[in-house]
Amino acid sequence: MAARREDILEALKGVALPGGGDLVSADMVRALGVEPSGAVRFVIEAPSAEMARSLEGVRVAAEGAVSRVAGVTSAAAVLTAHGPAEKGPPPQMKVGRHPTPQQGGPARLEGIDRIVAVASGKGGVGKSTVASNLAVALAREGRRVGLLDADIYGPSQPRMMGTMKRPSSEDGERIDPLHAHGVTLMSIGNMMKEDEALVWRGPMLMGALQQLMTQVNWGRLDILIVDLPPGTGDVQLTLCQRYQLTGAIVVSTPQDVALLDARRAIDMFGKLKTPVLGLIENMSTYVCPQCGHEAHLFGHGGVEAEARKIDVPFLGALPLELETRLAGDSGTPVAAGSGKAAEAYSELARRLIGGGMG
Repeated sequence: MAARREDILEALKGVALPGGGDLVSADMVRALGVEPSGAVRFVIEAPSAEMARSLEGVRVAAEGAVSRVAGVTSAAAVLTAHGPAEKGPPPQMKVGRHPTPQQGGPARLEGIDRIVAVASGKGGVGKSTVASNLAVALAREGRRVGLLDADIYGPSQPRMMGTMKRPSSEDGERIDPLHAHGVTLMSIGNMMKEDEALVWRGPMLMGALQQLMTQVNWGRLDILIVDLPPGTGDVQLTLCQRYQLTGAIVVSTPQDVALLDARRAIDMFGKLKTPVLGLIENMSTYVCPQCGHEAHLFGHGGVEAEARKIDVPFLGALPLELETRLAGDSGTPVAAGSGKAAEAYSELARRLIGGGMG
């Protein structure tokens, strides 16, 4: 019998913390991965390095509790910590800074195995929701995941990921990113007031993106997911021309109007020689929570048909449902929990990992 994630989390609820509470209620369990062989890996993330040093006994107890769950063949836990929100001068993200010259073609970011852009031809199709939930789902599969919010004008990832803190910097130049739900996170939204507008010209956008890509201490990552702004503008051009992208995932709703813009995004990636790794149909179906009736408010199957037409993988269809919206607004992506919506993202993550993209 395969080990179930729900049973593992239930076992971890029985592991008490020195100051009271347990690992699950304290939201300290990260990157929980269950292999088909029954091997389980997870991270215990403490609020500070000092607390992490006192939790070795808890780590051992957690491994023991998980190893006793039915279907588990082995359990391995790693202790880590994230520092306080402010520990030094603020990062020097000067408004209006222009990009610095770059020689030698698209650059590879040291320590990052893959860079995958999540894109859409237009706004309002749920691209940022897909990006945040996919990042969390990949982290829960045991991958080291980064999430860069490159939607400079409309950064939404700080709210969706539940971290509105300002990032820190040891030297005032390189930025220490934030961490949430097992994901390393960076957004211009964490460096400005939530309701503050950025009124920047194109070169300023490109300079900001360059800083977010190269002046952040990302560490070792299996995959960096870049949440692009909608459309085919300066940020997309800069990303594809300056950095070695593994490829792009295009998100669209099934309706014809959305697909028109999605085709433009696909054409843009083709011209920039960036592989399209696959298409995702978001808001594909709506199931009434009262009567169970299934409706296709935006049509159905259009994105899958488009994927077949252009011969790229169709990565999956995601439903339109209230739980995902509430979870995003509350700062805990639906993929961090359980249920049908979380499982849909887990399947998407496993599909990418199986294809070598995770």
